[in-house]
Amino acid sequence: MKIAVVTLPRFRESGMLIANYLNAELVDYSNRIFAELYGKYEVIIAVMSAGIAVRGCAPLLTDKWHDPAVIIVTPDLRYAIPVLGGHHGGNEVAKELAGLGIEPVISTATEVMGRPSVEETAKTGGLTIVNRNSTREVNAAILDNDVPIIRVLPPKIIVANSGVSVLVNESPFVIGIGCRLGTTAGEILSAVSSACIDAEIPMNSVTLYATTMKKFHEAGLHEAIASLSGNLIFLDDETINEQVPESRSRAEMLGLCGVAEPCALALSKTGTLILKKTVYGRVTIAIGK
Repeated sequence: MKIAVVTLPRFRESGMLIANYLNAELVDYSNRIFAELYGKYEVIIAVMSAGIAVRGCAPLLTDKWHDPAVIIVTPDLRYAIPVLGGHHGGNEVAKELAGLGIEPVISTATEVMGRPSVEETAKTGGLTIVNRNSTREVNAAILDNDVPIIRVLPPKIIVANSGVSVLVNESPFVIGIGCRLGTTAGEILSAVSSACIDAEIPMNSVTLYATTMKKFHEAGLHEAIASLSGNLIFLDDETINEQVPESRSRAEMLGLCGVAEPCALALSKTGTLILKKTVYGRVTIAIGK
């Protein structure tokens, strides 16, 4: 986990203590420091008043899936307070700081009630949550009752509604795929291979592939991703159109803001692309991380 510790000059000694303890990077506060750190670190620890950190982060906020966890450590080193991303590293790191005698102040409901959230289950199992909008409803249910975890062995097709969270094996990269009608498995495999070469990542480092539900009946897609032992996720229109792709797309004629880029962004951890939409014959590829 990549961690930065931001400190005001007068609290630098405290910041250094935390940075050394967590093997994190120590950086001095400036007016633009949070903008400089966003997207580069999974956790930001701010040794300062909450007001300074909150005002610095507020203009940068996107959503809980792509924002870093932000933890306020009070200048007297008494409390560690996750104000963003409690389920995404904030609670975990705040609890780790207890080793320095800093008391974690946890506010996420599932943690307070001693129940594992969907996000915690995913992290513990090395999994990725596919339908992220489901977590609010499922976490609310977890507060009241035990929610069963069901592992489905392949081959299966799963259709889940909003009250079911779907988790798949975690992948450091997500490949978004668009293709023409009737594209063959060979064409898709060739495009994926070329895209990984262009992005300078090993092809076997990707296990998560995403496309639009409109491509569900493309046999070539199913065959290609199955041969790669990957998870092929079909996203609904709403999930796709919630994204902000970097490139214009002809998919606008189908009511979508795009296919390859928004599909890669929807399941990426950082909300960034390492390969923008690139066309390989009849296949379009984008890669998120």
